[in-house]
Amino acid sequence: MKRFSDRIARVDTPIIPTIAAMVRANPGTISLGQGVVSYGPPADAVASLPALMADPALNKYQAVTGIAPLVSALAGKLRTENGYDIGGRSEIMVTAGSNSAFLNAVLAVADPGEELILPTPYYFNQEMAIRMCGCTPVLVPTRDDWQLDVDAIARAVTPRTRAIVTLSPNNPTGAVYPEADLRAVNALCAERGLYHFSDEAYEYFTYGQARHFSPASIPGAQGHTLSFYSFSKNYGMASWRVGYVVYPLELADAMNKVQDTNLICAPVVSQLLALEALKKGRAIVTPQIDALGQVRSAVHDALGALGDLVSFPRTEGAFYVLMKLPGVDDAMAFNRAMVERHKVATIPGFAFGLTDTHAANYQRLSYGALDAATVAEGVQRFVAAVRDWYR
Repeated sequence: MKRFSDRIARVDTPIIPTIAAMVRANPGTISLGQGVVSYGPPADAVASLPALMADPALNKYQAVTGIAPLVSALAGKLRTENGYDIGGRSEIMVTAGSNSAFLNAVLAVADPGEELILPTPYYFNQEMAIRMCGCTPVLVPTRDDWQLDVDAIARAVTPRTRAIVTLSPNNPTGAVYPEADLRAVNALCAERGLYHFSDEAYEYFTYGQARHFSPASIPGAQGHTLSFYSFSKNYGMASWRVGYVVYPLELADAMNKVQDTNLICAPVVSQLLALEALKKGRAIVTPQIDALGQVRSAVHDALGALGDLVSFPRTEGAFYVLMKLPGVDDAMAFNRAMVERHKVATIPGFAFGLTDTHAANYQRLSYGALDAATVAEGVQRFVAAVRDWYR
């Protein structure tokens, strides 16, 4: 008997649980793998939840798009921080994390066999979602500095293309796409009748002179732009599962059908916490991001000890470094050796679409999930592991 669908057979096994299992099997391992932050939501906001949940009406199903106070607060946030007003042009839907929002959107706009353009290296859950929906991810390499190749994206458009995906600041590279490039992609979508899927989960995480830009703020862009946001990163709410998507009004019926079938509504207790965090605003996480900026600089300096063995653009966003090492015959053997011999874990680049591991062994290092001292120790272990492997 056939055990699972062809759609799922075409999807790679998620790498994060695989690496996490290695870490659990080797106690004392420092994981520089998972892309989360070390801080959590405001403690007083969490403490307020029992009182906020006392209303018995909250035990019933709530609005598909999200509880009204949170949706209203998000509209205000988009207006003041992202530079656009949803009134009469877009709608907000609160989801169980940004991944849920992305899956909703693919199901809403694309039929099996249609294509979504995905710059490479990609965020693996997006590639997985596209395949699960029976669609085809069209992979377009980025430049050596991990920035978009807009001309290559334009050449990749076919009659079957439904959307172009951008993720800035980027996972796994940390690249922050310039406003000019995001405007060019958005204009291409408008010209070709495509949707622009703009993933902005890391919008607060920029350093130095880099600035985040929301394509939906371009005049006329809201009619073809879907913008994805997350509380997981900004407010340290990864396990609370709250994200949201802003989408054109013409997609409201389709998006509601998907959400009502898969989720009905995002967990109300998590929505209430998101609202309390949003009331405190971006200012409460700014010190955390400033501290991450210092960790970022220290990580870059420490990796420099590897000399010609490693190369990486010093990107200015998120909390990742995507490094290029000399090629290997067995990519997972390298990662296993790091964990077993040196007690440190990173994520192999083939999980992000960099599959020619004989030509180059790419590794993503995350410096967001641990305190600065533990990150520093982890990077020193990584440097030792690399030297050991390539000696």
